[in-house]
Amino acid sequence: MSGYGQDMSTAGSWFHPVQADPDAPIRLFLLPHAGSGAIIYRDWPQLLPPEISAQAVTLPGRHNRREEATFEDFEPLLDSLYEAVLDELDDDRPFAIFGHCLGAQLGFRVAVRLKEEGERQPLVLGMSGWSPVGFFKPTEEQSRMPDDEMLEWIKKLGSFPAEVYDNPDMLALVVPALRADLRVSAQYEDDGATVSCPLASYGGDSDPLQQDPDAMTHWAGRSPQYLGHRGFTGGHFYIDTHALAVTTDFSRHLRNHAAQTAH
Repeated sequence: MSGYGQDMSTAGSWFHPVQADPDAPIRLFLLPHAGSGAIIYRDWPQLLPPEISAQAVTLPGRHNRREEATFEDFEPLLDSLYEAVLDELDDDRPFAIFGHCLGAQLGFRVAVRLKEEGERQPLVLGMSGWSPVGFFKPTEEQSRMPDDEMLEWIKKLGSFPAEVYDNPDMLALVVPALRADLRVSAQYEDDGATVSCPLASYGGDSDPLQQDPDAMTHWAGRSPQYLGHRGFTGGHFYIDTHALAVTTDFSRHLRNHAAQTAH
């Protein structure tokens, strides 16, 4: 399978690649962190086994969708993403969702909505770099911090490649999308919602956004089939350096549960 670079020219599409591999028995939706898009999962197609066809999500206002207005409110964004996922599902092919940070927040609520609406459930839900309890929650004021403060903050998190910070054109794309996503995340209120599908969690052991050392343990109460937590060395963006380990572990869960549901 190829990476996502060649697909970024398709304007208006939520998913990259636009079409899932029709021969893959499992499809996987990948949701990125705040301010980013499908590009953060560029290495995953080569790391996943061929039976899993991954499609990464790009929200409006970035990459190929940069001409579109960004969402700045949580519920309208969730509504649009939910409809996009629902419209994309095959009649009978199993699917899974994996999200990092804001992507985990959105992915979790998509799964909650699917349960509430009586729709098919994800094979497995993968939650990375966020928990409904014990994680940093941005404020509306923080989303409006001056550019220099915003850049210092995201540099400390290591959320973008170093070359981005010295490229005014790239910053002009990244910063507005990040501001919008922070405003979206600031509106999230935990209501104790649960999902009915299996759930696995992942995180960096020294993530500065994890304010409670036991934050990831809260996932155990959000699914009747909690598959446990895998911690890795590194901070919030541990996922960049541990992509192989994360994809290997998550693929194992997908294979196991696909085999169970086939019987």
